[in-house]
Amino acid sequence: MKNEPAYYNEKVKRAAHMLFFKRGRVPGARSWELKTGLGKGYAKVLEQLDESLKDLDLEVKKVDPQIVSDYKPRPDDGEEESRYFVRLKGTLAPKEARLCGWRIDNLAALAASLALVVSKQGKSERKEIETVIGNKAGRWRALTLMDTFLRSGYLEEDEEGLVKLGWRTRAELDLPSLMMLLAESKASPTEDIESIDEDHASMDG
Repeated sequence: MKNEPAYYNEKVKRAAHMLFFKRGRVPGARSWELKTGLGKGYAKVLEQLDESLKDLDLEVKKVDPQIVSDYKPRPDDGEEESRYFVRLKGTLAPKEARLCGWRIDNLAALAASLALVVSKQGKSERKEIETVIGNKAGRWRALTLMDTFLRSGYLEEDEEGLVKLGWRTRAELDLPSLMMLLAESKASPTEDIESIDEDHASMDG
């Protein structure tokens, strides 16, 4: 019994490694991976990790399998294949957002794309989104950015060429708050890009 806390702390540490370090295209770890690495009680370990991350403004997020694009059933045990990863609880200041690996103007283009999809009741033609981005960023860059958004999982495209919100958007963003902000905003998606670009210029200046 004396060694139990230390053993449990090792499991929490191992869980952090599994969720923080990206393996492949999709961040986080699947439920069966966590069960294999941490044991049947992995959910309790994740609860403790979540508690430990609160002071860092982070949290452990569970993503349901129906919104994870790489979901595949586990025929051996039939267990629900959820995915867990660590996300930010609060929001990033503009200067902090520049540290996440995305340029501010690319984030602006993503925000405009999401705004357009939401305004179209959840689906929009790819060409329409590329036109909105292209009006500000140029046609070729719009094509590149669209590929990036789709590959990253923030947007998804069906066989008919219609684009909808991707699993990462649903998992990482507070969609009700996003929709509220969009409802209160009078700016068009293109104006949103211009506004953030102006902020970017003022920060660089």
